[in-house]
Amino acid sequence: MSETSFARPRLVTKKFLPKHQREGDGAVVRRCIGRSELKTLDPFLMMDDFTVSPPAGFPDHPHRGFETVTYMLQGGITHQDFAGHKGTIHTGDVQWMTAGRGIIHSEMPAGEGVHKGLQLWINLSSQDKMIEPRYQELLSKDIPSAEEDGVEVRVIAGESMGVQSPVYTRTPAMYLDFSLRPSTQVHQHIPESWNAFAYVIEGEGVFGYQNNSPIPPNHMAVLGPGNGLSVWNRSSKPLRFVLIAGQPLNEPVVQYGPFVMNTQAEIDQTIEDYHYSKNGFEMAKHWRSH
Repeated sequence: MSETSFARPRLVTKKFLPKHQREGDGAVVRRCIGRSELKTLDPFLMMDDFTVSPPAGFPDHPHRGFETVTYMLQGGITHQDFAGHKGTIHTGDVQWMTAGRGIIHSEMPAGEGVHKGLQLWINLSSQDKMIEPRYQELLSKDIPSAEEDGVEVRVIAGESMGVQSPVYTRTPAMYLDFSLRPSTQVHQHIPESWNAFAYVIEGEGVFGYQNNSPIPPNHMAVLGPGNGLSVWNRSSKPLRFVLIAGQPLNEPVVQYGPFVMNTQAEIDQTIEDYHYSKNGFEMAKHWRSH
């Protein structure tokens, strides 16, 4: 891919290896956003690199006020919610769930073995927090992709290498999965006002400037301001990373576990709504996942 010079290239402002922690019922995650090193990165509230094997999983739990994006890297996850929506996403598939005013669902491994994926939480603006829940699901074969000069990109959201995703991002965002063969490079435009980060899935990559030291697997790289990112794969092994960016909402964030609103009063109301099965949680009263 040809050398592209950005007016303001983005540089890595922070990099770290997220430590393992337990989540759900026996699952293990590397929490990349939503921990002491990086509380939030507006509009992103959380990102987990998760590993789960039966009987562990993420049993019935609620959400309100944001979106969850689940991208399977290996195996499958079966989800079902109190509105009767159910299905399984497998390797390479994406589920983009807008929880909005309220959803209760379970996410459990589909079959034996080890199941791995990334789950991202994207905040919703105050005007969108109480919308009706909705799903956008993309099978692996339907995710637009492009390949050029040893670089392949899967466009889960946004645009890259002239290819655009069909996903509607209520909070403007991009989500790109890059694979670089050895001795290749990629230059990706990112809107100047957006916050951005990269997470290395496998291999090691040089981010920002050519003389930077490479960032190894399972590491987070938070990117500073600018209008684009350059990445080089100098190693003899393939490099795979996700590049995620979004437009900041610049609104107050009050979070109580799986509820994210703008004020403490709205959180108190959410807890009451959940407890009494009202204002979006009506179906919670008699529902349990199978």
